[in-house]
Amino acid sequence: MNDKITLLVSFLYQMEKPFDSAELRPQRQSLITESARALRECLAREAWHEYLPGERELSLHFQISRPTLRAALDQIEREGLIERHKRCRTRILKAGTKSEPANHRCRIAAISPRPLLSMPPSAVVIVDELRAGLARAGYALEIFVNPACFTRRPERALHQLTSQVKAAAWITFGSREDTQRWFHARNLPCLVAGSCAPGIPLPSIDIDYRAACRHAGGLLKRKGHDRVLLCLPESSTGGEAASEAGFREGYKGDVAGSLSILKHNGTPEHLRSLLDRHLSARKPPVGIVVARAIHALTVLTYFLERGIRPGCDLSLISRDDEPFLDHVCPRITRYSVDPSTFQRKLVQAALRLVENRSALPRPVRLIPTYLPGETA
Repeated sequence: MNDKITLLVSFLYQMEKPFDSAELRPQRQSLITESARALRECLAREAWHEYLPGERELSLHFQISRPTLRAALDQIEREGLIERHKRCRTRILKAGTKSEPANHRCRIAAISPRPLLSMPPSAVVIVDELRAGLARAGYALEIFVNPACFTRRPERALHQLTSQVKAAAWITFGSREDTQRWFHARNLPCLVAGSCAPGIPLPSIDIDYRAACRHAGGLLKRKGHDRVLLCLPESSTGGEAASEAGFREGYKGDVAGSLSILKHNGTPEHLRSLLDRHLSARKPPVGIVVARAIHALTVLTYFLERGIRPGCDLSLISRDDEPFLDHVCPRITRYSVDPSTFQRKLVQAALRLVENRSALPRPVRLIPTYLPGETA
C-alpha cells in the first residue's frame, strides 16, 4: 500500500516538471501563426545574426512545443526568410517584413520564474488561452522565463529585460513584492497575474484566496475543530498573505494557540517532516487547510501511510483545485475556479491596460466555488 502511494505522489509531481513529449500537445493554427509572427519580428529587429538558435532554445523562449515551432519555421522558410538543412544550423536569409510582425505597440510581454511546462496544468491552460485571446485582439504575447526577475533584488534583471524588450504592456506571473514595486516605481504598464502586495496599486487578477480561506476556517470552526493548521509555501506572494489573513478571520475570536501556520519549501520531504512535528505534539491539529493542490495530495497520502483517515480522524481541505484531484480517493474537499473565466478576465484587463492607461483596471478577485468532498 505504501509503495503504491509513494508511486502516485512521485508521478503527479513529475506532471509539474518539464517533459519532452511535446508531440502530445494539440496544435492550434492560431498558435502556429502567432509563433511565425514572433519569429518574423525577431528577424526584423535582428535579434539573431546569421543563424537561428537551436530548437530547444527557441521553444523555451517562445514557450511553445517543438512541433509548433517546426510548423512556424516551415512557414517562414516558405517565405524565403530562412534556409534549413538536416544536421545544419538554420541560416537567416533576410529580415522579416515590416508589415506582418507586431511592433512593440502590439506586443504584450509576460515574465515567469519558470518554464510554462513546469507550471501546474491549470496555469498551462490559462496561458495558452491568454495567448489565443490576445491574438484575436491583434496583440502578440511573448513569454520570457527569467527567475532573476523574481528574487529579492530583481532590479538589475528587470532593467536589462525591459531595456531590450519594448512592449505595450507587461504581465507578471506569481510575482513578489519587490518585482511589483519596481514596475510601479517606473510607471511601466504592468498587470499582475496574482495578488499585489499591500500598498502597490498595480492592476491584478487572482482568485479570492482570502474569501476561500475565510470560508474554510469558518467551516472547520463550525465542526468544532479547536486546533487547526494552514499549510502555505514559503514564497512571499500576495495570495499567500491573503490566505493567512482570511484563515485568521475565519477563526476570529478563538483562543490563542488554536491556529498554526506551517510554511514549507514545496518539497514532499520538507512538508512531511513538518507534519511529523505537528502531529507528534501533545495536542495535534484536527483540521488542516493546504494551499496548493499538489501539496494537498502529499498531505493526503501522508495521512494514509500513517493510518489516519481524512474525514473521520481529522479534516483536510485544499484551497486550490487541479484536474488530477478528480481522480483521487477519497475525494478531497476543495475550492475551484474555472480556468476559462480566469483567462477571460486576464485578457480583458490586459487590453484595458494597453488601450487606456489613464484608467487602469481595478484588482479583480474571482470567488471560487466550494466543492464538498469526503475529507472534511
